[in-house]
Amino acid sequence: MPAQITEYKCPACTGPLHFVGESGKLECDYCSSTYDVAEIEALYAGQEANAEAAFQAAEAEEKTADAEEEPAWDTSGLQEDWGADGEGMKAYSCPSCGAELICDATTAATSCPYCGNNTIVPGQFSGTMKPDYVIPFKLDKKAAVAALKKHYSKKFFLPRAFTSGNHLEEVQGIYVPFWMFDTGAEADCRFHATRSHTHRDGDYRVTVTEHYDVWRSGTMEFEHVPVDGSKKMPDDYMDSIEPFDYADLKPFSTAYLPGYLADKYDVTAQESMERADRRCHNSAIDQMRRDVSGYETVNQVGGNVRLRRGKVHYALMPVWTLRTRWKDEDYLFMMNGQTGKMVGDLPVSNGKVTAFFAVLAVALSGLMLWSGLGQWIARVFLA
Repeated sequence: MPAQITEYKCPACTGPLHFVGESGKLECDYCSSTYDVAEIEALYAGQEANAEAAFQAAEAEEKTADAEEEPAWDTSGLQEDWGADGEGMKAYSCPSCGAELICDATTAATSCPYCGNNTIVPGQFSGTMKPDYVIPFKLDKKAAVAALKKHYSKKFFLPRAFTSGNHLEEVQGIYVPFWMFDTGAEADCRFHATRSHTHRDGDYRVTVTEHYDVWRSGTMEFEHVPVDGSKKMPDDYMDSIEPFDYADLKPFSTAYLPGYLADKYDVTAQESMERADRRCHNSAIDQMRRDVSGYETVNQVGGNVRLRRGKVHYALMPVWTLRTRWKDEDYLFMMNGQTGKMVGDLPVSNGKVTAFFAVLAVALSGLMLWSGLGQWIARVFLA
């Protein structure tokens, strides 16, 4: 088993030091400097103490920063005044799942895109917040149906009868509400990194592991960090069909709504702020981590991220919902109406799963058999 040791470096040239039994000193392989063991131990102990002191100071600073009042998100730009456009808008509500939907007066709301309920009753349009931005639908209904069929293909565990036997109950284009957050981040992170190499020393194989304290700091800007504002939209679905291409982001106009429904948000901007903070914080840490390269292992051991919260925007994003029914079960699929990215759960054929693992077990048994036979041949004929 490899032996784990820590490599000392020469203070003069940073070359590796090795202990010489004859002199009782540590000698440098490159500049021939020599050091007493106690001298090197004291040097490294001092470095570790300084690193620990710096780390504790950083943690104290982090606690102080956390204790200070953080700036609030700026929601002053959000508005409920639709002006003349509001006169041509209608609102619907679903008595089954509670969904609140808005659309222009020419769009017929025949069923709920979330639960499939056919009873959609008129609702109250007043009090509906006007979006700042919209990404228009780029893909039509035919593209959504084609994408669903493609989603079925090459799914080994999908029952054969599902593709031909399921019935497409409803295809609906809906604008999903999103809050978008602008912020900046200042990150200071500390990482523990290692790098190892192995060499032979007589009859032993020795692994030398070098340990490093790595600090990274930087600032970054985030624009339009998205958080969906609908409880009815599963967060994992929404995360899966991201990202949306903001190159197509337009100032909101009701001209983009005819033929589609728009979901009224039921998660407020204030309720979405924690999720936005978390996404920005994790993105800042990930960026610092990606900047640490050239090591075999990298683990974060400390750090602090300070957010400079900015404006909050309200936007509508295009999503196709497709509902199918098979064997008295409903299946919901969603497609990004701009990029075509599809997500949805599919049934699994238990017979195919059983057959797959049976074949896998036979293959592994055969591999073990051939491996055992090869070892027997080696012992008999090559000994």
